[in-house]
Amino acid sequence: MLGVTKWLLVSVVLCGLAVPSAHAGFQPPSPDELKMTSEPLAPGAPAIILFRQVDRDDNIHTPHEDNYVRIKILTEEGRKYADVEIPFFKENSDIVNVRARSIRSDGSVKDFDGKVFEKSLVKGRFEGRQEKYLAKTFTLPDVQVGSIIEYYYTIDFHEYTLYDSHWFLSHELFTKKAAFTLKPFVGGGSYPVYYMRWSWNNLPPGTTPPKEGPRGIIEMEASNIPAFPTEDYMPPPDELKSRVDFIYEEGMVSKDQASYWRDLGKKRNGQLESFVGKRKEMEEAVGQIVSPTDLPEVKLRKIYDRVQKIRNTSFEVEKTEQQQKREKEKPADNVEDVWKRGYGNGVQLTWLFLALARAAGFEGYGCWVSGRNEYFFNRLTMQGEKLNANVALVKLNGKDLYLDPGGAFTPFGLLAWPETGVPGLKLDKDGGTWIVTTLPLPSESRVEKVAKLTLSDTGDLEGQLTITYTGLEAGTRRVEQRHADEVARKKYLEDRAVSELAAAGEAELTNQPDWGSSEAPLVAEFKLKVPGWASNAGRRAMIPAAVFTAGEKSTFEHSNRVHPIYFRYPHEKVDDITISLPYGWQVSSVPKAQETDAHVVHYQMKVDADASSLHLTRKVSIDLMMLDVKYYPALRGFFEVVRTGDGSQIMLQPGEVHASN
Repeated sequence: MLGVTKWLLVSVVLCGLAVPSAHAGFQPPSPDELKMTSEPLAPGAPAIILFRQVDRDDNIHTPHEDNYVRIKILTEEGRKYADVEIPFFKENSDIVNVRARSIRSDGSVKDFDGKVFEKSLVKGRFEGRQEKYLAKTFTLPDVQVGSIIEYYYTIDFHEYTLYDSHWFLSHELFTKKAAFTLKPFVGGGSYPVYYMRWSWNNLPPGTTPPKEGPRGIIEMEASNIPAFPTEDYMPPPDELKSRVDFIYEEGMVSKDQASYWRDLGKKRNGQLESFVGKRKEMEEAVGQIVSPTDLPEVKLRKIYDRVQKIRNTSFEVEKTEQQQKREKEKPADNVEDVWKRGYGNGVQLTWLFLALARAAGFEGYGCWVSGRNEYFFNRLTMQGEKLNANVALVKLNGKDLYLDPGGAFTPFGLLAWPETGVPGLKLDKDGGTWIVTTLPLPSESRVEKVAKLTLSDTGDLEGQLTITYTGLEAGTRRVEQRHADEVARKKYLEDRAVSELAAAGEAELTNQPDWGSSEAPLVAEFKLKVPGWASNAGRRAMIPAAVFTAGEKSTFEHSNRVHPIYFRYPHEKVDDITISLPYGWQVSSVPKAQETDAHVVHYQMKVDADASSLHLTRKVSIDLMMLDVKYYPALRGFFEVVRTGDGSQIMLQPGEVHASN
């Protein structure tokens, strides 16, 4: 279960936003900036960032960060950057001191004197959950091609809280020059002493890494930072961007990598064993869950199911501090507290499962792994906070089984997708051992569509459709919709069904899917209608050989690729469609069966016909997580084969009455 350990003495919030506080003032544009019409290092760019400055102060009493941005508008498209959004998280910060102005190409200035609005944004997902935050928004007036816009603002962070800092150099626009400073918090006196380390990723060529300057302030400058392109099926953007990460750690930090991870492993193992060390109480609890005659796998499944029935506070609507006090929900000190109270967060529930499994006689270990929803883990940077998801490793019939009952709606034998195929530390008293969690098979995360449809003599297609989601395909949808009402869930499933169709259609949900289970597939039944499915070709009619093809229709169409290809997890789509033909219609021809097996990607398509119906089967299987960009042409070629197969036509001969019409 992804989470931060309860034993942290100081709340550390990971802020993925480059956000700041009051800047000294606007900077006058140079004559060259005013007359600029293009940037040779960014040909065709709609706009570029002329200068950006970030000044951060981690003083624990008044932590804040200042940001100043100056943008040159080069094309009509670039005028959209006059609409400014400044994102922030309300839980730990606020935007203040917003100032902005626009400068015409003749040097005349128009100050922004309008209103700054606050609106909700939804960007990014993790475990199916949408990441929600707020933004201050405003629009600069009278911005034309050739204009310069500039603005500065401050983000005030909540006091008495220490935040990890990040400098993100990359932006969707080319940046001509940027400057960064950070005044770190040191501690001492009534506060613990903290040490800061920093690491960097993908710094632009010629950029000197950060260095400590006068008065302990860390500084860095960069020039000619390329624009950051966004592509479909790319790794987490923050992993690819040019950035610097700052890490606070309390006390003396080990200098070498081996010592650092050994010390961290010992510390976390001590915390874990202190939390789960209630053997007698757990043996009594196991006696209420399993039978002595149960086989080992049955026992483990029963324990897993029982833990998942315990209230998981990590997946509830977040409560205010006042609500928590009213409900008198105290944090658990150990697994006995979690068991007796009947609730706990995701981290605590996974440790409870581990304690119960050990009490039932299983060999089990606690593991801290690195979720890959935002970053990919690299142990060389010695960032312990990136081991941020806990799972249990249990030996079952001689095999290692990774389990996470603290991840809501995660089936037995699987992990939530960000925890799959990632490195982690299996804890023990000596500091731990490095492991890599398993990646599920494509068949373990499946979307299956079974339809019984009828083609009318006017060319409409309608009938019954059943979509079955299994494994991670079911779990991510259940997590995403866990707080939605019945109406919203119905619309969600209907929209998903229609979005997969090769043509415009309608889908009406007709059953009540099981949204509360982890193990059972999520099954949705629909009444489906697709008007005008058949198209006329003289005295014949044609229909596509596949029905649900929208997901692959535009996948990897571009000839060039910048980033590696990244799928969240292996998965497969399987379609089994039966279409009854109108009375008197005949099948003139069907396309040849197709199968393309490129080992990590697989495609099958087949059409069978008899006197009165068609049977269409299709399968697309993706058995990979990451693929180097050098293999993009081969992958693109595979999806071209898929599109060609999906677009092949079935030729029908209508009956005499229809043909004469």
